[in-house]
Amino acid sequence: MTTISPDYQVIVVGTGFSGLGMGIALKKAGINSFAILEKADDVGGTWRDNHYPGCACDVQSHLYSFSFEPNPNWTRMYAPQPEIKKYLQHCARKYGLMPQIQFGQEVKKAIYDEQNKLWRLETAAGKTITSRMVVSGMGGLSTAAYPNIKGLNTFKGKTFHSQDWDHDYPLTGKRVAVIGTGASAIQFVPQIVPQVAHLDLYQRTPPWIMPKPDREITSAERTLFKYVPKSQEAIRNAIYLQLESRVLGFVLNPRVMKLPELQARRHIRQAIKDPVLRKKVTPDYAFGCKRVLISNDYLPSLAKPNVDVISHGIKEVRANSIVTDDGQERIVDAIIYGTGFKAQDPIPRGAVFGKKGVDLIDTWQQGAQAYLGSAVNGFPNFFMLMGPNTGLGHSSMVFMIESQIAYVMDCLKQMQKNGWKEVDVRAEAQQSFNTDLQEKLGNSVWSTGCKSWYVNADGKNTTLWPGFTFDFRRQTANFDAKNYAVEQ
Repeated sequence: MTTISPDYQVIVVGTGFSGLGMGIALKKAGINSFAILEKADDVGGTWRDNHYPGCACDVQSHLYSFSFEPNPNWTRMYAPQPEIKKYLQHCARKYGLMPQIQFGQEVKKAIYDEQNKLWRLETAAGKTITSRMVVSGMGGLSTAAYPNIKGLNTFKGKTFHSQDWDHDYPLTGKRVAVIGTGASAIQFVPQIVPQVAHLDLYQRTPPWIMPKPDREITSAERTLFKYVPKSQEAIRNAIYLQLESRVLGFVLNPRVMKLPELQARRHIRQAIKDPVLRKKVTPDYAFGCKRVLISNDYLPSLAKPNVDVISHGIKEVRANSIVTDDGQERIVDAIIYGTGFKAQDPIPRGAVFGKKGVDLIDTWQQGAQAYLGSAVNGFPNFFMLMGPNTGLGHSSMVFMIESQIAYVMDCLKQMQKNGWKEVDVRAEAQQSFNTDLQEKLGNSVWSTGCKSWYVNADGKNTTLWPGFTFDFRRQTANFDAKNYAVEQ
């Protein structure tokens, strides 16, 4: 029997696209008993935290935005970080979310109270908040990953991760080492090469890189989008259909990927004339197995005289230098980590405890998994946006986020209508869903043998959705209560 009432009907964690989108949906539905907890002092999620030089989206601006809130003011086909952050700030203000956001409230622990059928959230600021439902909007690309290299703590120069870029540190005239060649590195490396005296780029495996079809959006186009919104909607729909066609190669028939691979190889030949360097930056794995990156200036920057691409592993870091496996020692003033994020560990151990006090991580012995990337058995009334296997290698995550939000909103609607206080996805439904999902992933290009952040140490893909986004939207269109145990 329930003995106490929660402080809120819903607690949302985070203020990126997920958290703000959820908050807006709650507002539109007339549900005002909710709070959004944010660890920082501003909204924006990853687009607040990542502000390195050249930071931009690799999905076209018109599609990388809420469907209900088009932005006619994008200045480029691929929006730069400041514009996306500004867009999210605009959404928070326009839809009246600011009073519901509690800044400086980092959630340290969420514990399910079985007797009262509610969640108790403890924040780093010492606050305890109760809620019937918790919706996590913590993205998978939010916790920086650092390499495990001998001697890193002995380095006396400057070090920082791309996510924590130190704009006050002058790079001009410095010898800089960049470790990692992921999506962040290919954006910031071309920006800093003209400044530094020398740049050593430590590359474990080269990424496949395609030309970036970016351009400025003219003032005439922006005026058209403002006064004729349907014109921007038409472009958005065209981009969506174009990107969806990529699923044919990623999932249905990986042999199709040979065609874009030829384009990527031509991109390398045109940018780099030196045969030794060209060989270094040419991948030896299937196109698409790792994340495909887009850039027009990364490869040309590697051919500059003040840049060395180093493919030998790092043996150790010393006070003022880096030593590679071949015994070479290189003097450096600063180390910048372009090593990405802990996508395999979206929620840390000791953070979420469900029925019987079970830690969420202990239910993920074979890697993170959820039903529809949203719900986990034994964790009632707990939903994740951008949860396991909702990531995309081909289109906009905002589309997936909106699909999950609709699913959670229908759940809330049914809970209110039927007087349910607890919904817990059935173990067999979760297992069946993930068995089918892994079978589809087994035939995809992501399972052709390369090592990437898509897969965990056991080779299991816990991050990507193996199919069309419209199929995911179909599956999340309505809350399927038959796959849940419900209690009054």
